[in-house]
Amino acid sequence: MKAVFLDANTLGDDVDLSPIETVTGGLTKHDRTTPEQVLERIRGFDTVLVNKVVLKREHFEACPELKTIAVVATGLNNIDQEAAREHGIKVMNVTHYGRSTVAQHTLALMLALATRLLDYDRDVRAGRWGQSDMFCLMDHPILELEGRTLGVIGYGDLGQGVVERAKAFGMKILLGARPGQEPGEVDGYPRIPLDELLPQVDVLSLHCLLTDETRNLIGKRELEMMKKDALLINTSRGGLVDEQALADALRAGVIGGAGFDVLTEEPPRNGNPLLADDIPNLIVTPHSAWASREARQRIVNITANNLASVI
Repeated sequence: MKAVFLDANTLGDDVDLSPIETVTGGLTKHDRTTPEQVLERIRGFDTVLVNKVVLKREHFEACPELKTIAVVATGLNNIDQEAAREHGIKVMNVTHYGRSTVAQHTLALMLALATRLLDYDRDVRAGRWGQSDMFCLMDHPILELEGRTLGVIGYGDLGQGVVERAKAFGMKILLGARPGQEPGEVDGYPRIPLDELLPQVDVLSLHCLLTDETRNLIGKRELEMMKKDALLINTSRGGLVDEQALADALRAGVIGGAGFDVLTEEPPRNGNPLLADDIPNLIVTPHSAWASREARQRIVNITANNLASVI
């Protein structure tokens, strides 16, 4: 196996790549690869590892020796999968690596929004507590999660991890049916159509992939169906939510708050409606929910096992 990793630095410099190196018999590594460098760097290799580098039909046509693409992530939207199939190229990805860290991050966003943690921290740092005429500040409404309803769209490994943790807070669970998904019952939880789900939930958490069917799944219409104090959490994919509609909804008090770890463009070099500084009760983190060292090392180990299966 002759293998090249086009964007090794996306896993960080604190993970051990030796499991992959052992399986492949050596690994050529590039920290970063620009679109213009892809073709020259994959020539002569039968195995290509990528995280976010885009591989297209033109690359496959120019490199008939390419047999395997290992995506060191779950999402496959950076690979032309149809072209890969036509050229007999096996595409593999990594699943079941981030349940703990993504669920933890999701709950952290939920808790920070519900308790208005950042708002109160800013108030203290601005001296408002010291100026208070009583022992505490109560300027921001706090949402108690116990007894509240959590709606989850995307009940895979990550969604299940969030549900497990939310139950520990005493939350009720409802699942939302994605477009084309049949309602019913899963693990004892009702899965109901989106239009039925949205008016009932106090927190909505998204854990589905971005597809043509799920793009802008939550837009102006859907936001207006939610409770005025409801929270929206997205640690899945940018593009599931109409970002401009969400920014407008938060400013207008249509919903109570939002926590996002993903945006439509990453990094957001051209700005984003959710990065405006006048949006209340919004937390945006830099696609870091997946990035505990433990999770990144699991990605390496699973990738090595995947590659071993094709030798």
